Amino acid sequence: MSSPVAGAHPEASPLASRTQHPLLALLIRLHLYVGLLVGPFIFIAALSGLVYALTPQLEDRLYAEQLYTDSTGAPQPLARQIEVAQAHIGEAASLSAVRPAPKPGTTTRVMFSSPELGASESRAVFIDPITAEVRGDLLVYGTTGVLPLRTWLDHFHRSLLLGEPGRIYSELAASWLWVAALGGFALWIIRRRRARGAVRSKGLRHWHAMLGLFLLIGLLFFSATGLTWSRWAGDNIGVARTALGMSTPSVSIALDGEAVAPAGEHAHHGGMAMPIARAAEPQMFDAVLSAARENGIDAGKVEIIAAPGPDRAWTVTEIDRSWPTQVDAVAVDPRTLRITDRTDFTTFPMAAKLTRWGIDAHMGSLFGLANQLLLAATALGLATLVVFGYLMWWRRRAQQRADRPGMVEVLLELSRRERWTAFGVALLLGYCLPVLGVSLLLFLLVDLLAMVVRRFGARSVRRNA
Repeated sequence: MSSPVAGAHPEASPLASRTQHPLLALLIRLHLYVGLLVGPFIFIAALSGLVYALTPQLEDRLYAEQLYTDSTGAPQPLARQIEVAQAHIGEAASLSAVRPAPKPGTTTRVMFSSPELGASESRAVFIDPITAEVRGDLLVYGTTGVLPLRTWLDHFHRSLLLGEPGRIYSELAASWLWVAALGGFALWIIRRRRARGAVRSKGLRHWHAMLGLFLLIGLLFFSATGLTWSRWAGDNIGVARTALGMSTPSVSIALDGEAVAPAGEHAHHGGMAMPIARAAEPQMFDAVLSAARENGIDAGKVEIIAAPGPDRAWTVTEIDRSWPTQVDAVAVDPRTLRITDRTDFTTFPMAAKLTRWGIDAHMGSLFGLANQLLLAATALGLATLVVFGYLMWWRRRAQQRADRPGMVEVLLELSRRERWTAFGVALLLGYCLPVLGVSLLLFLLVDLLAMVVRRFGARSVRRNA
């Protein structure tokens, strides 16, 4: 992949020698702008993602008291465990879900919601399933139920801890990453063809290009999966998938034929709060889980959510994001324990499966440690690419031409057909990826201002000569 600061090379100066096609000059200039202006955001996203990918084992050790138990014997009924958790929590929060201990030696999570908690956050009381002893009380986040350390890292990675406005930063990085990756790949191909038979140097640009080429698929993966749960582009992706009939199926909690909209696939990751159970009888959790087990819900990790109101079904959902993925779900009528609706991952549309796998791989949960190490290596490589780009720009800054044509001037060199094509592509991308569109407009405004200043300075020099 070519350097993000490819325009810094003397031989890469747009239109400097009139030997380059304007489209190539435009690509080089755009690559330069992305590297210089979006590079810092990509760098932060890469480093925070690197740390996030390496923390699951640390979290296991840090919260071992809450997650694990040495008790042996027959587990207590879920009803008993829930009663203990409710006594511990008091009336400060409402029961929202229960996650039974997935295997011997682990604890049950009894989860509560309250108005002061953020979207997708729950307060989990960890119960020893053998002794019904309270092992801890922590805030957890999302479907994967990450604990406070990774919750903090996740918020930093997505929004720099700035809340909803901060999500612009991560969407900006994800929106431009694929452009930088594919643009760099195109520049590498062009330069390789031009340099055919020539002796190639092994300098910084060469190693930057080789590293970018090696990471190309990973960078495209980061961009695509990051965009699926971004604020604006993610909404557009969801609308497109719904229109094409490729949405992720979800169970309906409606009873007696009433229509109720199901939750989306990002319900626990992208901002929607969990349903709140209203006056659920603890004994019902055992009965509902038993009914679900009898009807094919066989994953160790499951989540039971009580009906949020009368004439609504309970749900039991598999939440094992590792391979093979287990995300089947059933809706259970609490009056008859009859299964009223179900979804099976094997019947999901391929687009829904790819989205599920992509998100889980992005979060490092699909293939366990191997997934984490691959994510960490790619994130570290991406951060290195950004650093290489800035080093190249810094080393060659003295060779920059004061009269270098900018992006606007390059656009004016295009033929009318090429100019309208570029405008149409930019408009389409800006509509689909709004943050990319707005930032591209800002690039052009800055470039236009620089062109005006440059030409004004040139006139002043000529008048004083």
